[in-house]
Amino acid sequence: MKVLIITANLASPIVIKETSKSKHKIHVHVVDTPIAAFLTPKRIVEELEKYGRKHDLNDGMEDRINTFDLNDFDIILTPGLVRKDVEYVWKKTGIKTYKGPTDAADLSTVLDIIEKLDLSTKISADKFIEEEQRKKALKFIEDFEADETKTKKLLKKPENILVGNLAVGEDFPMRVLAEIANAPLLSDFELLKKAKYFVESGAHMVDIGMIAGETHIERIPRMVEIIKDNLDVAVSIDTLNPREIKAAVESDVDLVLSLDHGNCEEVLPYLEAKNIPAVILPTDYSKNWVPKTVDERVNSIVDIRKKCTSIDVIADLILDPINSHSIVDSFMACHKFKQNNREPVFFGVGNVTELLDTDSVGVNSLLAGIGMELGVSVLFTPEESGKTFGSVKELAISSKMMFLAKNRKSIPKDLGINLVQYKDKGKLDSCIEELELDVPVVEGSEDYTFKQDPSGSFKIIAENGEVVAVHYIKMKPQLIIKGKTSKAVYDEIIKRKLVTRIEHATYLGSELEKAEIAAKLNKKYLQDFPLFKRI
Repeated sequence: MKVLIITANLASPIVIKETSKSKHKIHVHVVDTPIAAFLTPKRIVEELEKYGRKHDLNDGMEDRINTFDLNDFDIILTPGLVRKDVEYVWKKTGIKTYKGPTDAADLSTVLDIIEKLDLSTKISADKFIEEEQRKKALKFIEDFEADETKTKKLLKKPENILVGNLAVGEDFPMRVLAEIANAPLLSDFELLKKAKYFVESGAHMVDIGMIAGETHIERIPRMVEIIKDNLDVAVSIDTLNPREIKAAVESDVDLVLSLDHGNCEEVLPYLEAKNIPAVILPTDYSKNWVPKTVDERVNSIVDIRKKCTSIDVIADLILDPINSHSIVDSFMACHKFKQNNREPVFFGVGNVTELLDTDSVGVNSLLAGIGMELGVSVLFTPEESGKTFGSVKELAISSKMMFLAKNRKSIPKDLGINLVQYKDKGKLDSCIEELELDVPVVEGSEDYTFKQDPSGSFKIIAENGEVVAVHYIKMKPQLIIKGKTSKAVYDEIIKRKLVTRIEHATYLGSELEKAEIAAKLNKKYLQDFPLFKRI
């Protein structure tokens, strides 16, 4: 394919670099303007009329500096930052014209798959690159999961087992087990709502978390029934209480968390009778004994494995929180166990995220990556605090990322799926300094005195993924305006002429945008207060 690429001064070195190794015939034309955002379709057409036109090869035009023959090109790519529809260029030149990516560094990716992309004259190519990569990545995982013949073959290997109807093991994507903490205290409605939320977030299994030191046998059959009757998901129970385990097994639970040296002999017959797998621990909580060294953990888990040869097991070497004992010892124990044993391994990721004051997304992704290298099969987490809200979804995406990286034998980058939420993948370029604008620079200051808008005031709320503005006149509510975006709400306010002062309008724009960001991130929004803390 022959491609004419239009760019501006600042981006031109990157464009030339990114297109230099393309399999296509490329010509880069640099318009004499600082940044691509300044370009318009009309300016591009004027540029093409000046330096390129359809002509005979022998008309002498080759002597003009920077000229090119439009007959040579199948397609024109403009910068993705051009604001207007570039169909105008297509109509004027007769050559298919589309928007390229907003970041010049993504041009090589666009050119690699340009024949597959359904590019647009209105929308930058970024969306189509991401969508194409995402489709390809998800299809690989979907095809793998749907291959029943391959699954049956893999399940014959000792490192893979069935939990209910779910294949679990080192050859499959790491399965996310989401815990409903303190489940017996929830109503039927609350329990099902939580379970549905976890499944919609990507959980492969849902765990009924019991209450340590208490016995709630009477609630177990109903809790298992509610989840199984309404959701197509494997169900586990998290308890060491033999009576509760017996009740769960009789209720057809799919997995038991957990067996240790203190309860193993008593509960093992229940599991054997129905061939239910269990997570095994290297502990004896009946004697308040917990292994202290790497060797103690491994030797203890091997010992309990020998007692449970009649059932399938998942080994939990116990992932310690940072600096509580040693998270490094946890990793080392998993590594050492997997060197000589092929059973699936369990990673209690929530032990770390819940006890670390940082946003969960990066922690979950990193622990999933470490888990993948260690041969972990199950990623376990609750969502018990604001900072870990969304952990199930984060782990579900991380699991896909690591499965793709493992199968591609690559680092987990540019996979088509990512967890970049708060920053940008690409390098941040400088802006105003590179423009070298010869104009005064004024430092902004907050010194405006508030004056009430005669048209009223607003209470802004972020709720259930929506932006809500309640209009008041003299402290009395008059109207509620809601929308998925701040612009939708703001446009409705303007249309109804509910704001008359320019400072009120700018204030509303700022607060509505904050509310939209908060709604997208499931973050608490407080009007007039910063959305993020400075670090």
